[in-house]
Amino acid sequence: MITLMIETEPLAAQVRLTDEKLIVDLIDGRSLIIPLSWYPRLLNASSEERENWQLLGDGYAIEWIDLDEHIGIEGLLAGRQSGESHRSFERWRTKRGASPLLEGASSKVTDD
Repeated sequence: MITLMIETEPLAAQVRLTDEKLIVDLIDGRSLIIPLSWYPRLLNASSEERENWQLLGDGYAIEWIDLDEHIGIEGLLAGRQSGESHRSFERWRTKRGASPLLEGASSKVTDD
């Protein structure tokens, strides 16, 4: 079996969001483009909430404090989607006032 090792820690430099994509520019010049459907909290957030992000540490993760969402850069590189359970996501929605789900959001969270 071959195990890949990360030679340097991947760090984010900049974050952009569209209605459908999370775009993360890394300090080494690469850009990651991830569907927002992988992260239902981002998908269901307002534009203002999506834009209220900050990098943690030197850029090892991105935090959206208004959404209680934290996404690690290594996880993005590994192709990890949100691991939030359906129950947890529904509790979060209820706390926000149970706004209607956007198409595709509920199918991207795991069942308890």
